[in-house]
Amino acid sequence: MSKFEFPPSIRSRPVWGTLEPRAGKHHLMIVDASGAEAILDIATPELMASAHLTYISKGTDYGIALRALEPAQFYEGPTFAAAEQRIERVLQDAKMGTQVYLAGTESLMGQAMRACTDAGIPHTAIQTEHRGSTARRMQCVHCKGITEDVAIDPFVCSHCGLNLFVRDHYSRRLAAYQGVCIDAEDPGNVPEAKGIYE
Repeated sequence: MSKFEFPPSIRSRPVWGTLEPRAGKHHLMIVDASGAEAILDIATPELMASAHLTYISKGTDYGIALRALEPAQFYEGPTFAAAEQRIERVLQDAKMGTQVYLAGTESLMGQAMRACTDAGIPHTAIQTEHRGSTARRMQCVHCKGITEDVAIDPFVCSHCGLNLFVRDHYSRRLAAYQGVCIDAEDPGNVPEAKGIYE
């Protein structure tokens, strides 16, 4: 899958990079869906021999190809929530100099980066690469509910039902973009929804 070129935005919006193999005795890789392609692009037998690879399939079928790389540890799960405790445990046991690679959707990378920084790894030491969907993980600033995979603007909050404007403001603490009520001053005056990057 080709990489999406995000348009310029405000400073709080994350900037995703490109993965590259780094020297180290331990490598933690967390990927979802098409993010698996980024690992397939950089994998070497030496790198994978000391890699702990967590793959969130999200209905894709890269598991066989990732297993064939023969990582030292491999876990495949359906969602980040299903893998979160395992990831936290791996981070608790991480040694100094562990190299971290995150690839896939913004939602996955944001949540995994939050877990890594909570464990003491600075966000500047974590490699990232966006692959796949450009849908966003959104927090409603009114009810605080999180809605996954938002691809249109405006959208309806899945928790409180408000019509929300999709902002570029990003919270690393929440690993989510912020959505605000678009028709607060003029109820019912909601523009037609369109794709976020249209």
